[in-house]
Amino acid sequence: MSVQRKSVTRKMVNGIIESQEIFVGLEDSKKTWKVCVRANKQIVNEASMPAKYDTLKAYFDNNFPRCKVHVIYEAGFKGFGLYYALTTDGHACTVVPPHTVVQAKCSRVKNDRSDARLLAKNLEDGNCGACHVPDQERLADRQVVRSLNMVNKDIKQAKNRVRSFLFMYGIETGIVVATWTDNHYKRLRQIEVANPVLREYLDDLLDRLFFLWVQRDKYVKKLRELSKKERYVRFVKIAKTLPGVGVLTAIRLVLELGEDLTRFTSGEEIASFVGLGGVEHSTGETEKKGGISKQGNKMVRAWLVESAWVAIRKDPALQVFYSRIRQNSGHYNKAIVAVARKLITRLRSCVVNDTNYVFGVVQ
Repeated sequence: MSVQRKSVTRKMVNGIIESQEIFVGLEDSKKTWKVCVRANKQIVNEASMPAKYDTLKAYFDNNFPRCKVHVIYEAGFKGFGLYYALTTDGHACTVVPPHTVVQAKCSRVKNDRSDARLLAKNLEDGNCGACHVPDQERLADRQVVRSLNMVNKDIKQAKNRVRSFLFMYGIETGIVVATWTDNHYKRLRQIEVANPVLREYLDDLLDRLFFLWVQRDKYVKKLRELSKKERYVRFVKIAKTLPGVGVLTAIRLVLELGEDLTRFTSGEEIASFVGLGGVEHSTGETEKKGGISKQGNKMVRAWLVESAWVAIRKDPALQVFYSRIRQNSGHYNKAIVAVARKLITRLRSCVVNDTNYVFGVVQ
């Protein structure tokens, strides 16, 4: 993010800087914050403090009154709470992905103090790529998606525990199919288990599984309700015109990506954002290309791949595209990932141009 600096007169009395534009690198951790403050291309102050916003606010008020404050910190486990607090108080704040912080190749020193210095310098030089920070409403709505993902993982784990228990004690279920549906697990309530201790343990496992199913249904219902929310309706309506994209996939995509996709300047940029961009390590005469980058949220890629399998059955153009890539690459996984990448780039184009998806178009 490029920061425009205006010419000001530096006023510093007893270590206090007034009416100055300052650039603050903040290294975040669970208990303490390391802070480095730069102004006019030099470090003017460094500090260590408890990881509490009130302490940071007092630090700015006491040492930098009437200063224009720019703060930068790395995205991490604490989310965007600090960003919201700083911007509410009128300070500029940049949240940066850790892997985009520019550092000299010769540097061999890494600690919280050096990281804070590096962040402050990157910010002052305008040499940093900022995260997209969702507003607090969408962040809260997005938690429904994250909760549903966790419940689905727990359901898979609970099912595996039931299957492992049955195999361990040789309990015959009478279910002969290899892939069980939810109804198969419900039938386990009626099977006979001679040992009362084992019967009780199996019931406990099934109780846990049934509870998770209720939680899953609750979150799915909540997502359907969110799809009708005014701010998401336009995106969901357009996204549903894509082959293989239903209402649940559409609302999950808008909650993860945001309803305004103009922040992505091209289809390649949004594909790279979701981790479907290619990887290349080439130099001189040597050319080495790999698979996809897999950066970003892996669940978004999973939804797109699931949609891609349906899309090639609905859109003849995508079917031709899939067949050509599979024939050239020799592997169906590479082909379906290419279709998923085409879906996300077309989604961006449709949303930005406010148009529905057109079937049968090759490009």
